[in-house]
Amino acid sequence: MTDKAFVEITNICNLNCSFCAGHKRRSSYMSPESFKLVLDKLAGKVKYLYLHLMGEPLTHPQLKEILEIADGYSFRVMLTTNGTLLDSCADTLFGCKSLFKISISVHAFEGNGEDEARLEGYLDKLTGFAVNSAEHGIITVFRLWNSGGSDKLNKKIIARLHEYSTSRGETPTPNRSGERLCDKTFIEWGEKFDWPDTDAIASLEADAQTEDRFCYALRDQFGVLVDGTVVPCCLDHDGVLALGNIFKSELDDILNSPRAKAIYDGFTRHRALEKYCLTCKRVRPGIR
Repeated sequence: MTDKAFVEITNICNLNCSFCAGHKRRSSYMSPESFKLVLDKLAGKVKYLYLHLMGEPLTHPQLKEILEIADGYSFRVMLTTNGTLLDSCADTLFGCKSLFKISISVHAFEGNGEDEARLEGYLDKLTGFAVNSAEHGIITVFRLWNSGGSDKLNKKIIARLHEYSTSRGETPTPNRSGERLCDKTFIEWGEKFDWPDTDAIASLEADAQTEDRFCYALRDQFGVLVDGTVVPCCLDHDGVLALGNIFKSELDDILNSPRAKAIYDGFTRHRALEKYCLTCKRVRPGIR
């Protein structure tokens, strides 16, 4: 069983974040019928179902139906959002029995050049949502994945979230990826999100593939784009490493295809066989 599957229910977003790679594909929504077909093929093969890859999932006009379909399976559903549409979607989200965690990319505020004067109101809406989320047994994570990038407001954001924690009678407590603020509510921080760079492929050294490289692509995750294209990981935003199409083939056949096996076996030997992977900063030297 693979740990995670990223299913892109839409590649449409309501923001234009400076840190996002975007995509060159046709913009679309996955229909509920297509979504159910995907889940039928994922059933018993993955534990965590992430309803995103590119795009803002809360823009989906049939989100309620999508989540109701997910409730019919045994997945733990994870959702990442920029947080701007949470108010309008709250009832739909809280009605989903399988929704396990909502991650809010708080760095999207600064990544869109928002007026700093609006920051307090933005965070107040998010923390208010987190209170309701916890009451429904859902984890909320405030993501600040912008260290070394657009992170000028991080100190103010963290200070405000600490105030929220103390107002709930709690003390922020460090953990492996950030801090626990209060019941089912966390801050998570990380480095600026760098996407693989197709433009850099031509400049790669001829022997770059022989360097010590490792990635968990296909080992603990894979992605399904909105058109059904299966990709090795959640960073393949344009389907460069297309392995097959889940609407046309069985998942096992796709994950055991020659290209998929070569990628997997290559990383087992600490080698990146695809040039696209060599442009990804998250493909790093492995620990033997």
